[in-house]
Amino acid sequence: MDCHMIVLVKFALLLFIPSVLPLHQSGTIWTDQSALLEFKKGIISDPENALSNWSRQNHVCEWNGIICSLSPQRVNRVTLKGFIPSKLGYHLPWLTNLLLYSNQLVGGIPAYLTNSTMLEEIDIENNSFGGILPSYILMQLSSLKLLHLSYNNFSSDDRNSNLVPFFDAISNLTHLEELELASNHLGGELPATIGLLGVNLSEIDLGHNQIQGTIPANLTKLVTLEWLDLSNNLLHGSIPSEILLMPKLLRLWLSNNSLSGEIPSPALSQIGLLDLSKNKLNGTIPAAFADLTQLRQLKLSENQLTGTIPPSLGDTKLELLDLSYNRLTGDIPAQVASLSSLLVYFNLSHNLLQGQLPAELRQMNKVGAIDLSSNNFSGEIPQSLGGCVVIELLDLSHNSLQGSIPQSIGSLLSIKTLDLSFNQLSGPIPDSLRRCSSLRLLDISFNNFSGPLPEGGIFNLLTSDRIRGNRFCGSLPGNGIPSCRHKRGLMHSRLGLILLVSIVTVVAFMATVICGTVYMIMRKRSRRRREGDDPSKNLFLSITSGFPRITYRELVEATGGFEESRLVGSGGFGQVYRGVLRDGTAVAVKVLQLQSGNSTRSFKRECQVLKNIRHRNLMRIITACSLPDFKALVLPFMANGSLESHLYPKGEPSSRLSLQERVNICSDVAEGLAYLHHHSPAKVVHCDLKPSNILLNDDMTALVSDFGIARLVMTAEEGSAEAATATANSTANFLHGSIGYVAPEYGYGRSASTKGDVYSFGILVLEMVTGKRPTDDMFGEGVSLQRWARRGCQSKLEAAVDATMMREVSDRSQEVKKMWEIAIAELLELGLVCSNESPADRPTMLDAADDLDRLKQYLAGDATATFTSSIGMSSASVGAASSDYG
Repeated sequence: MDCHMIVLVKFALLLFIPSVLPLHQSGTIWTDQSALLEFKKGIISDPENALSNWSRQNHVCEWNGIICSLSPQRVNRVTLKGFIPSKLGYHLPWLTNLLLYSNQLVGGIPAYLTNSTMLEEIDIENNSFGGILPSYILMQLSSLKLLHLSYNNFSSDDRNSNLVPFFDAISNLTHLEELELASNHLGGELPATIGLLGVNLSEIDLGHNQIQGTIPANLTKLVTLEWLDLSNNLLHGSIPSEILLMPKLLRLWLSNNSLSGEIPSPALSQIGLLDLSKNKLNGTIPAAFADLTQLRQLKLSENQLTGTIPPSLGDTKLELLDLSYNRLTGDIPAQVASLSSLLVYFNLSHNLLQGQLPAELRQMNKVGAIDLSSNNFSGEIPQSLGGCVVIELLDLSHNSLQGSIPQSIGSLLSIKTLDLSFNQLSGPIPDSLRRCSSLRLLDISFNNFSGPLPEGGIFNLLTSDRIRGNRFCGSLPGNGIPSCRHKRGLMHSRLGLILLVSIVTVVAFMATVICGTVYMIMRKRSRRRREGDDPSKNLFLSITSGFPRITYRELVEATGGFEESRLVGSGGFGQVYRGVLRDGTAVAVKVLQLQSGNSTRSFKRECQVLKNIRHRNLMRIITACSLPDFKALVLPFMANGSLESHLYPKGEPSSRLSLQERVNICSDVAEGLAYLHHHSPAKVVHCDLKPSNILLNDDMTALVSDFGIARLVMTAEEGSAEAATATANSTANFLHGSIGYVAPEYGYGRSASTKGDVYSFGILVLEMVTGKRPTDDMFGEGVSLQRWARRGCQSKLEAAVDATMMREVSDRSQEVKKMWEIAIAELLELGLVCSNESPADRPTMLDAADDLDRLKQYLAGDATATFTSSIGMSSASVGAASSDYG
């Protein structure tokens, strides 16, 4: 049986499952197995061994091509790869529906399909079909109503530069209702003949392609069109004025192109979603948007719009309004501030708005997020904001707000993120914030606050960068503020004067002694160098005061002469040996391979990073030893080794890590990276996150290690073209990581950034769930885990959940099964969001850490834990989840 016959097996299953496999209707997983074994008996030849492991000795859910549901555990999909049989249409002249979406099919659409003249639906999206769009075949299928070719690898004619033949061909399909070609590689311009498509056409999706040119005015002749998506292409020119006059248009996406000119003024229409974000549009916001009575989502962010916000927007029923990253001026109209219909978010950030925050904002009592940051707002924060009772994110940072924080803010029961940094706020911190149990992130840095910092609640978690730029005092450890306990007036007394004189005298004497001692030491060292003293006699290096000294001889003793039996790891950097110091401390001695050209820089960089970071999820340094011909780092020994050894144990088919352990490890790694990116004294980009660089201590707590190619960076605009730039002494010629984990933008010469670490973390999360390396062939068709992540195919990845977790889930009660299925889906979604191809669409590690913390609480039985993602609150990613309007 060749590859075509393998697919015939698949087709037979798809066609006869209702009679042969009564899946999910009755019986158990074992009746599913018996039915499939009966089917196998009918296969005459299988030269490719596609069904080689279909036997009772293997669990049915581990068979090739079998995908099971988690609860109840039943066979719900049979997928065998290959081509569509070339004579499919020849044998099925009465075929009306060809539904092959979300499989692993390759090749093209067979020519014999023209014999299936009754075909009404072709849905082959989310496969790996390629080649030129099959214009000749499609023009023969005059009954076609639905054509879904999205998420494949099709291209247009003439080396992907000509769409005319395709649109000419389908203009004869008078019954066509839906046309979806999103996420292919289509190039060329949209021809004028697009306006000749059938009078029944209601949906066109051409998003995420490489279509160039302008939007043809003839497009507006499609008077029955309800859904038009041309987003994420290379379109330029202006938006045709007639496009917002189309009588039945419900949803319009034109985002992420290079469209310019003014936004056309709309007339009465039924449009419910309008996304014009990420273009080059200028001029003002049309006041006539108020005439769109069904408008629910309006996204105009990241353009060059000027003027004021039209008060008439307050007459709409908007549920999402995003006007961020423009050049809007004036204040927030009271009518707009009182939009009680807002549900998702209200985003006016990064404009030139001014004036006071209107008290009418209290009427936004259903909105999930309000972002008014990076404007010129002044005055006090209104008490009325306490009326936004379900808000989860409130960002008022980078303004000129004055006065104190209203007590009412602490009564927001759902608030998770509150950012008031970079204002001129003063007065006491309201005690109500301490009692706000939902709050996960509070930033009050760079204001005029002073006095005692409250204790308890969120204030026990505050780090120095969240409160710096104020004059706080307090007793909480780790936040760098002075104690409030001091005696007043002492320095103005006689006793104080005596103490001051005594202290100055002692300090002056000690300084003289120290300076003399240092001079003598330096003079002695200088004389030794002049006399040619052998540097190997000085067998220690203290990397900084406060770290213990250790000699080369001590390291030799600790490791048994670096004997091979003590070797616990090796790589391009050198070797790691297990050792025991004289005081009984177990250590790992990382000896660098000095023959490597970058080893010295790598050693210095790792010392520089490790000596400045302190976090429970980051490897700390004990000390270092540096000689001209020997360099080593002394680190705590991790008894449980690397995550790599647990994901891929030698001699075992799969990992033994439980779901809870995987979630905990992901959470630990996220917390460590969040500290590096947002809380450490100098922002650090790790650049080489992978399982072998994550170590596990005695209680399976994960620690991020190996900072040999890390970057110390100066921050720039997160999510901008270059989120962080390397400092002058950066190891600029190093690679940005390991194959499979490297962010795609690094391939285009982009500098290392925190968003690159986020990408690597996303791949790591997917690897934790699937048990597959990012370069592994996922489904036997040469497509790696990394490529599936690029495609964002969660359904595909759910089919590849690690076998250990599958068995673990199946052994649990129904209630626990449901919880774990939700947790697995959440992990996959987080991995996909973090590994988005565009850096701007990835969350921060703070967001990821927050989501994983909630997931840990949920698995621990906290019924109040929710998955309203902090990631989903960003304007970059909320819209997709709330687009069903119209």
